[in-house]
Amino acid sequence: MTNASFKALKEKVGVDDIAYSLGYRLKREAGVGKYIEMALPDGRGGNTDTLVISNPKSKVSQLYFHRSGAKGGDVVDLIMENINSFSESGKDKWEKAQKVMAKFANEPIPDYGDSKYLEKAGYKDNQPFDPKRWEVTPAAEHMHHVMSYFEPRGIRQETVEEFAPYLVRVKDLQAKNYDNFNLGFPYKVPGSDEVAGYEIRGYKGYKSKAAGTNSSSAAWIVDMSDGNPDNVKNVFFGESGYDIMAFYQLNRQKIEKDSSVFVSLGGSFSNQQFSGIMRHYGLAKAVDCCDNDLNGRIYGIRMAGLMDGVHFNISKTNEEVHLTVKGQEHVMDAATASIHELAKFMEVNPRVAEWKPAKAFKDWNDQAMNKPMEPMALANKYQRNEKLAEDRAKGVKL
Repeated sequence: MTNASFKALKEKVGVDDIAYSLGYRLKREAGVGKYIEMALPDGRGGNTDTLVISNPKSKVSQLYFHRSGAKGGDVVDLIMENINSFSESGKDKWEKAQKVMAKFANEPIPDYGDSKYLEKAGYKDNQPFDPKRWEVTPAAEHMHHVMSYFEPRGIRQETVEEFAPYLVRVKDLQAKNYDNFNLGFPYKVPGSDEVAGYEIRGYKGYKSKAAGTNSSSAAWIVDMSDGNPDNVKNVFFGESGYDIMAFYQLNRQKIEKDSSVFVSLGGSFSNQQFSGIMRHYGLAKAVDCCDNDLNGRIYGIRMAGLMDGVHFNISKTNEEVHLTVKGQEHVMDAATASIHELAKFMEVNPRVAEWKPAKAFKDWNDQAMNKPMEPMALANKYQRNEKLAEDRAKGVKL
C-alpha cells in the first residue's frame, strides 16, 4: 500500500478510533483540548495502559504516546502495535494494517458512551445508535426470507427457529441505494433489554454493523437459561452470529441448553465487552469457540487473561507469538498458540475453556458447510491399494 493511500485513510481514521476499538476509554478527568488521554481498563477498576493523543479534532494529524513512556506514533503505528487484536488477515502486517484502516474508513463509528461529551467538546462525528433509523420485524414472522440467509451457510431451519427470538430483519431508513431488509443480530448490554445496535448480514457475503452500535460493552447475547444469571454454567463465545449458531447446531446433543448462553462478539472484541459479560454471568465458565486461525486462538488467550484482570501485550512473527505479562515475555509457536499452550507457563483460570472447530476447518460455520480450509483429497481405489502394499512392505502395523 502506498503512503498516499495510507494518508487518504488517515483522514477518516484516527488514533482515537483504533484505541476505542481496542478497549481504551476517554479519561474525562484529563479534559479535552490539544490532547486527550485514553485508558485501557483492567476490568477491576484500574487501568493497564494510558495513551496521550494529540490533535484530537484532526484525524489525519493525530499522534500518540504511552503515559508509561513507551514510544507511540500515528494511527498505523497503533495498529501495528496491536496487529493481532484485529481479525483481518493478509500476507504481511502491512496488508493487514491496510485492511484494518479500510474497514474503519468505510464502516460507521460505533458509540462507546462518550458521544454526548465529545459533541460538547467540539466533536461532530460521534453519533450514538439511533433505533428510529431502523425498521425492524421479527425473524419468526418471516422465516422463508430469513432462511435465504441461513440455508447457504449450512444452518438448518430447526436451529434458526430456536434462535429466532433473538433474530430480526432490519432496514436502514436512511440508506439511499438499498431499500430492502437484511438480517439483524441485536446487540444488548448484559442484563439489559434495550437494543444497542445490530450486527448485520446480507446477501453475497455482505456484513456490517448499524451506525453507532455499542461494540464496547454490548454483544449479541442469546440466553437460553431460566433468566437467572447465577444458574448459567457456560457462556459460549464465537466471532459471529453465524459461527455460534453453527457451533450450537453441531454440538446440541452435548450442550446443556437450559444453562447456556451463546454470544457473538462481532469479530475482534474489547476488554470491557468480554469482562462485562462474564461479570454478569459470575459463576459461569467462558468457552472460547472462536476460529482456528491464529487470531481466533489469540482471542482465547486474551479471554484467559481478562478473566483474571490481566492485560497481555501480544505480538507475533511468522513463526512465534510473543506474549508479555507483568514485564515477563513468553514465546509460543504460532502454529500451536492457544489457551492450552498458555497453561504451560502460567496458571489459567478454571473458568476459561476452549471448544474449537475440527482442525480441518477455519470456523464452526465452515464446518457446518463442510468447507475445509484446504480441499481434502480422497484417494481412489488404486492409490489405496498402493499405499496398503507400501505399508506392508515397511512392516507398518495395520
